[in-house]
Amino acid sequence: MLGLIPFVPFAGFLLNALSGRRTTRRVSGAVACGAMLISFILSASAVWSLLGREPEQRHLVQTVFTWISSGSFTADFQFALDPLSAVMVLVVTGIGSLIHIYSTAYMHEERDSEYARYFSYLNLFAAFMLVLVLGANFLVMFVGWEGVGLCSYLLIGFWFQKKSASDAGKKAFIVNRIGDFGFILGVLLLFTRFGTIDFQEVAHQAAMIRPEVDAFGTLSLITLLLFVGATGKSAQIPLYVWLPDAMEGPTPVSALIHAATMVTAGVYMIARNAVLFSRAPETLAIVAVIGAATALMAGTIGLVQNDIKRVLAYSTVSQLGYMFLAMGVGASAAGVFHLYTHAFFKALLFLGSGAVIHALAGEQDLRKMGGLRRELPITYWTFLVGAIAISGVPFFAGFYSKDEILAKTFESGHTVLWLVGLFTAMLTACYMFRVVYLAFFGERPHQTVHPQHPEQEEPVHGAHLHDAPPAMALALIVLAIGSVVAGYVSFGGRFERFLEPSFHGAEAAEAGAHANESMLMGVSIVAAFAGIGLATYLFLLNRRAADGIAQRFSGVHRLLTNKYYVDELYDAAIVQPIRIASEDGLWKVVDATFIDGAVNGVGDVVRGLSELLRRLQTGSVRAYAASLFVGVVVILGYYIWR
Repeated sequence: MLGLIPFVPFAGFLLNALSGRRTTRRVSGAVACGAMLISFILSASAVWSLLGREPEQRHLVQTVFTWISSGSFTADFQFALDPLSAVMVLVVTGIGSLIHIYSTAYMHEERDSEYARYFSYLNLFAAFMLVLVLGANFLVMFVGWEGVGLCSYLLIGFWFQKKSASDAGKKAFIVNRIGDFGFILGVLLLFTRFGTIDFQEVAHQAAMIRPEVDAFGTLSLITLLLFVGATGKSAQIPLYVWLPDAMEGPTPVSALIHAATMVTAGVYMIARNAVLFSRAPETLAIVAVIGAATALMAGTIGLVQNDIKRVLAYSTVSQLGYMFLAMGVGASAAGVFHLYTHAFFKALLFLGSGAVIHALAGEQDLRKMGGLRRELPITYWTFLVGAIAISGVPFFAGFYSKDEILAKTFESGHTVLWLVGLFTAMLTACYMFRVVYLAFFGERPHQTVHPQHPEQEEPVHGAHLHDAPPAMALALIVLAIGSVVAGYVSFGGRFERFLEPSFHGAEAAEAGAHANESMLMGVSIVAAFAGIGLATYLFLLNRRAADGIAQRFSGVHRLLTNKYYVDELYDAAIVQPIRIASEDGLWKVVDATFIDGAVNGVGDVVRGLSELLRRLQTGSVRAYAASLFVGVVVILGYYIWR
């Protein structure tokens, strides 16, 4: 059954890819959505079977075939289901199914062939993500790891006729290859150290090794290289730059990439190897610091963005930073819990923004929105639920997972990181309610002055607004319900106890500070309401105050608006030197002289040796017999001499 979970979406991909041009949109959508729903049912059935076992026996394995067999090394194409992968398959198939259903309405204006191409990519993406989370060893995981990288390129650049979309797809693909290089090196070094690539065997051997407290040893280097891979997939400093540009793809793609699939891959990989990482405390410290820095940096950028999808993109980067912060302080269960709750409210927010964009005929600028709560009631109320959930308001899903991360960070003794996380939580609430107030409150500019003819007034697009159609509304409502109730699975520590078998052997973070749990919870609640209150004052009650602050601190505002000029820095330090070297001919010289010379040199050596060996094949039996006789004499002479 485990093999069927990724196979069914893959079959949906094949059907739409091979016959999509000859089928209607209704058929293409039904095939893709049906494949995801079947995969979800299979996943739920497998998880139910897992729950029927004792906690120490919750590990199901299926060997599909023997993939590589060389000497003593064998790598099976093997799937495994345990509590950790159970959470992931339910998130990927459940939320993935809702995104597929939503897409049937969102993409209805595409031609039949393009519609089928879109859904074939979407199914393929889900299939590779399921291979990634179900893989029982690093090689199977790597198939899914590279597969989602390929599909992200295809989906982000879906509208490839638009240059910005094709550029964004290439950017995502290239930046992820940088991280993947570190991931591959980490896996190779891990194999030389442990002699296996099986997750369970690596965890078993790592559990018997003392943590590298006094030195940065082999385990620290392995985990650091793996973390480099995670920074690419999960968009952490310095490889986060591809994720905001991924907004060039269709909005459901943004929801799929940002909520349920690709960006969670790095977090999942570290959680899967929690025992290994627990033996490398220096790497864990790096993970925690990078996570906190990414959360803060992305949160400040999101505060001033005017594109509704880019605000959500930087929000995703920030929330992923939270997850890495949890991993770095040894709170793996808390990190996975936030991954699970984040999937609901972030998918809801992206799909809600898609409903707004759909109603406004493609408009994404928050400054051209306003007053939409009256015309789009379903979209407004569901989006509001998502904003409340991500802000960390009590009784909503995000509160429980975010509060747990902050509490674990404080208890582990990382007080500075806790303060960074707390401040970021306030920023999250502020920029999310900024979106709510700018999009749904106030008044939308109904008319605009024609630039060449001031006497003429043109209606702004979106004059005839319509709320989300049934397929889109269904996904929004289900996700809104999940954004409320998903957090309650943690009551009494049930979620952590469920995940415990997957993290068995990983040492918990040592307590460095003690505080009353209710006090920490109260502080995080205050931070959430402080952010909401600040947004209410600046973007609802007194918008001139926000403009005044932007003018007073114009340098800071410009810095944040331009995203700390990181893209410009990369362009100046990496892209332009390569381009200039290529245009000036220097790189052509290097390419022709050294690279081509090395390749051609190998060919010349092989050809020369072949020429010598060819002459030995004379076709004369007498010559062959003589060579055998000479060989025997040489061998006997050698042994007599010895």
